Amino acid sequence: MKALQYVEIGRPPEVREVPTPEPGPGEVRLRVTAAGACHSDSFVMGLSDEEYEQFGYPLPMTLGHEGVGVVDALGAGVEAVAVGDAVAVYGPQGCGRCHACAQGKENYCPHAAELGITPPGLGSDGAMAEHLIVRDPRHLVPLGDLDPVTHVALTDAGLTPYHAITGSLTKLGPGSTAVVIGAGGLGHVAIQLLRALTPATVVALDISEEKLALAREVGAHHAFASDEQAAGRIAEAVGSTTVTAVFDFVAAQPTVDLGAALLGPESDQVLVGVGAASTDVGMLARPYDSTIRGPYWGSRSELIEVFELARTGQVSVETERFSLDEAPEAYHRLHEGTLRGRAVVVP
Repeated sequence: MKALQYVEIGRPPEVREVPTPEPGPGEVRLRVTAAGACHSDSFVMGLSDEEYEQFGYPLPMTLGHEGVGVVDALGAGVEAVAVGDAVAVYGPQGCGRCHACAQGKENYCPHAAELGITPPGLGSDGAMAEHLIVRDPRHLVPLGDLDPVTHVALTDAGLTPYHAITGSLTKLGPGSTAVVIGAGGLGHVAIQLLRALTPATVVALDISEEKLALAREVGAHHAFASDEQAAGRIAEAVGSTTVTAVFDFVAAQPTVDLGAALLGPESDQVLVGVGAASTDVGMLARPYDSTIRGPYWGSRSELIEVFELARTGQVSVETERFSLDEAPEAYHRLHEGTLRGRAVVVP
């Protein structure tokens, strides 16, 4: 079968012929119908030799931690799904036995690393291939009648902002303001989620005029350039120099500094992007009772909730479609920042 693999550190991924995998006991094989490209993949492929070794990822590795497909083979003992089922893959997989996993919060499993359990495409072979092995059927969520191509990105680009936003829901009541920094693949979904889940005024910030236009299209009340004038524009638009919550989908030093400058008492600064930055903390360094959080992905139950929002038309993902042979170009476009929304690879 064909698969898009990261083969050599520092080199673009390659489409290669690899053996078609067979499911072992308890495993499920999917015929992949769509796989999403994500900045997390670009982050991994941008690591140096030493940094990559710290993560312990194998080479070659099939990419793709956003995946949907149709069950086409079952390992011994599997009864929870049937051949022909349309399913989505829950990516942040844990041990399945601890307190976090029992709540469906496998994204916070404390034992995954020590057991060598890694998400597909981020440590084990992922969904950018004609077939994918899933370790356990509990990691499969029914897709139902949702279109696989237009909804595959919800497994990360929907789940991750949903999890980030639900942590601040109690604060986002009438009269609140939520700022979304970065209106790209995850950010444009976050805007829709904020509009669906809260009465907050939603402000989008980005350096790209095209992405600001997309932010307005999907429901942002205001959309401004993310520059030194942004705080003043927000204050003029909402009538306050502080906001209730900042959801930063970049998390680079300039955006973290901007987010911190917007905080007031009890405000949330939520760093979702895979960037790295520093900021001052402490009672005298930040407004009273303000918080800073770094959420990761989301729970299995939250993924089910995201799909329900999609079924009722409250959230969708802007996608550009690529064949498996075109997948390297999808990552090139992702790196260049020229995608509108998310890139989806269809084997």
